[in-house]
Amino acid sequence: MTKLTNRALRQEMVDICRRMNASGINQGTSGNLSARIDGGFLITPTSLPYDRMEAEDIVEMSYDGTYAGKHRPSSEWRFHRDIMKHREDINAILHCHSIYATTLACQYKPIPAFHYMVGVAGGTTIRVAPYATFGTQQLSDNAIEALEGRLACLLGQHGQISLGKTLEASLWLATEVETLARLYVQALPLGDLPILSDEEMARVIEQMRKMSYGQAPDAEGINDVARPRAG
Repeated sequence: MTKLTNRALRQEMVDICRRMNASGINQGTSGNLSARIDGGFLITPTSLPYDRMEAEDIVEMSYDGTYAGKHRPSSEWRFHRDIMKHREDINAILHCHSIYATTLACQYKPIPAFHYMVGVAGGTTIRVAPYATFGTQQLSDNAIEALEGRLACLLGQHGQISLGKTLEASLWLATEVETLARLYVQALPLGDLPILSDEEMARVIEQMRKMSYGQAPDAEGINDVARPRAG
């Protein structure tokens, strides 16, 4: 995140927020977004519609809970701060109330490995954190536990959280979580749903890890044809 100027990072946050609503994964002023900076993080302000938000409206916060800017920070600043402190591997946090993910969250249904793409969240399931009142320390604690070893979770009777090394990555993952949630909701009424084994999901997650570093999967048969040209 430090490669971008503060101004450019603020503008990217505004752009991502508007894309959240345009894509349908968020509605109105619900949801929030943060990005790591040196010594703290930037976060969206409370109760300001994204279509009216400008770069200068983004709030700068320190880990001690103090902030600078012309608006108050999102009411969910605690879990943004605590996740940032707990997870040095990520730089961006996106929270939204996407319809299908929130539907599952209201039923406390985690998303199992019914589809291999569940692995993009870092494990064999996308967990559901227990409900706690929005903006509270308990909600933050619950989210951190549900995100242990994961890049996404559902919040009971609330919504979803997706993490990323970049803002773009957090938006991509939130969209993927919503897609998986929709597929799962649609598949459930059709009968018993086959679940991929932990062993298969371990292979999937390893393939995904390799691809994130720019390497093509090299499991047996996968790379028989796709090889770089000589010369």
